[in-house]
Amino acid sequence: MNTSQNFSQPAVHLRCSEPSCGETSEWSDRALRCTRCGDWLEVVVSPAPIDPVTLIDRWRSRRLSRDPRDASGVWRFREFLPPYAADEIVTLHEGNTPLLDAPRSAAAAGVHQLSFKLLGWNPTGSFKDAGMTVGVTQAKHVGATRVACASTGNTSASMAAYAARAGVPARAYLPKGAVAPPKLAQTIEYGAEVVEVDGNFDAALNQLLTGASRDDYFLNSVNPFRLEGQKTALFGLLEQLAWQPPDYIVLPGGNLGNVSAFGKGLEELLAAGLIARPPRLIVVQAAGANPFVRLWRSGADTLEPVAQPETAATAIRIGAPCSWKKALRALRFTSGTAVDVAEDEIADAKAAIGREGIGCEPASATTLAAVRQLAAAGVIGRESSVVAILTGHMLKDPDFITRHAGDRHGR
Repeated sequence: MNTSQNFSQPAVHLRCSEPSCGETSEWSDRALRCTRCGDWLEVVVSPAPIDPVTLIDRWRSRRLSRDPRDASGVWRFREFLPPYAADEIVTLHEGNTPLLDAPRSAAAAGVHQLSFKLLGWNPTGSFKDAGMTVGVTQAKHVGATRVACASTGNTSASMAAYAARAGVPARAYLPKGAVAPPKLAQTIEYGAEVVEVDGNFDAALNQLLTGASRDDYFLNSVNPFRLEGQKTALFGLLEQLAWQPPDYIVLPGGNLGNVSAFGKGLEELLAAGLIARPPRLIVVQAAGANPFVRLWRSGADTLEPVAQPETAATAIRIGAPCSWKKALRALRFTSGTAVDVAEDEIADAKAAIGREGIGCEPASATTLAAVRQLAAAGVIGRESSVVAILTGHMLKDPDFITRHAGDRHGR
């Protein structure tokens, strides 16, 4: 069965993410920044008009197709993605991740319904794969001769895998001595060149943006095509919920690309009539790496970086997130909020998730810690339905588990 050709291609262009600018350009351009004001670009997808029921049926029927694009939980929703030729698409059959109920965690937190969306079940073990399949496809589309990223480990692992699949060289800028060994091992195994940088992630990103070759195609979350792929995790989640949004979706916040992608996806789904209301998005950061939470609490217009971010949740140990403006827009659009959690709260939440038979890396566990905090404060009501996004697999950072094993047994 092949359902891949029976639809009109969406119209696509690039637009400056700064509302007061609005400069546009062709989506096949390599640029990531606006040529007029210098702000980051975003992809604007205008799907062909179609009845929502017909579209939902089409997406369901593609599960029976033998088209490689339909085996992907990203490209199955391609009416909302740039229209690449089938032979351009670089895929490892990403997406299609499970949504599991967590009754014990729900009862302990004091909420009616709590589920975990396990994005760590992607091919390289993190949510980055949903974005990288589109990012590397775009790199191939524009004829990039090398792709590059700065990373705390998950982005580099994902980029390296998809670049290898595409046959494109890859270079990863990593903070020296600060990347969990399994993530570093993945990056090396998939064949990427590793450049170790003195300092933290922000220093690595700065070196990438200022010192990399002009021929490099950047694949951090500043790349708008990455966010196009990442938004489809939301499509898959809502499909699993029969297109009935939960009251809250809770996400970890590092460089803030994921919440930006979810906010964009919700805007598009609402405009297309696929959902009647958006869920409220909650961004969670570690207390030692919380620049966005500080911005949100203060009501300021500009983010002040945290010079030395500190947290054992290495995936979100970021002091100067690039996507903060888009993330701010996402929270305002959904009437969401941002909170931070302490290190012991992260460890306790991670252990509780493990007792559900579900594994995740430390950054993911911030979501349950936040649900507990907000439910105790009455922000999340007892009758609320909540989905917590687990962005990375447990085996991304197994050392965290062994370091805290003694504490768990002592409780």
